[in-house]
Amino acid sequence: MSSGLELRDFSCRAVHNLQLEVVAGQSLGITGPSGTGKSLFLRAVADLEPYEGSMFLDGMEANHMPAPQWRRQVGLLPAESAWWFDTVGEHFGQRAPDGLEQLGFGPQTLGWQINHLSSGERQRLALLRLLVHQPRVLLLDEPTANLDSENTERVESLLSQYRETHRPAILWVSHDLGQLKRWCHPILTLKDHHLVEAQPTHSAISSAGPEKAP
Repeated sequence: MSSGLELRDFSCRAVHNLQLEVVAGQSLGITGPSGTGKSLFLRAVADLEPYEGSMFLDGMEANHMPAPQWRRQVGLLPAESAWWFDTVGEHFGQRAPDGLEQLGFGPQTLGWQINHLSSGERQRLALLRLLVHQPRVLLLDEPTANLDSENTERVESLLSQYRETHRPAILWVSHDLGQLKRWCHPILTLKDHHLVEAQPTHSAISSAGPEKAP
């Protein structure tokens, strides 16, 4: 069994009877209209929503490891991340994490109040908080949706560096097809509870039902 993420007979509120493999180092893109369940799907893979079937990380089934361990290794970056403490630094142990300056921040950022951060600042810092744990899988839900072009480039640069160093499997949800084309193969559309390719090519995806990828 190859390293990475594998879903077998996987169903949740968003998808039905999904067979999916994303190997280490691969980025798989997911797009589709709003409301089709893309975020719900990522939450289910992170074991934050009910699901049926089996999930495997590097060959180990999710049911065979504690849920916190799964969520640390299969890291979800939601469109809007939760924050538990008053200041940025409390989420990083008061030590400046690698990548802080790369994302456009200085050491003083650790003392900033969370409730004073813009949505874009929260988004970039949430990514950094996720990468500190060095997850084997990244579940990215619109990771640059609130960012201008300069900060989008910063985020993509940090993710590129992380991919080169750690070779995670990536599920990347976005409405930005240009971004997905830069990062992902294949790019799939979530439609009617199934993931399908607009232009079918060979891939590690199949989904039972009326619409079925080869």
